[in-house]
Amino acid sequence: MPYVLQHKETKQIYTTMLVNHYELAYYGVKFWAEAQEAERDAAAFLQAKGVVDASSWELLHLDEREMKLCNVKLRNDPRLSLYWQADRKPEVN
Repeated sequence: MPYVLQHKETKQIYTTMLVNHYELAYYGVKFWAEAQEAERDAAAFLQAKGVVDASSWELLHLDEREMKLCNVKLRNDPRLSLYWQADRKPEVN
């Protein structure tokens, strides 16, 4: 089950340029497959991306379908930001 980073105040989901298993670049949701892996690596990932206040981000568990929907909503467009709503639906702007 995927674990993603969500900003505590804005509810924004962390998105970035990624590379899929076909070695193709795409803009999408950064995720970890396991909770233990996410807990271990999230702070270092944010630091490497230049995020100043890593403590303002927390891990959020999504099911596979929800995460795929998030990536579809992003349309591979780095101009879009993704927000996870309380009704468990993604919103982009």
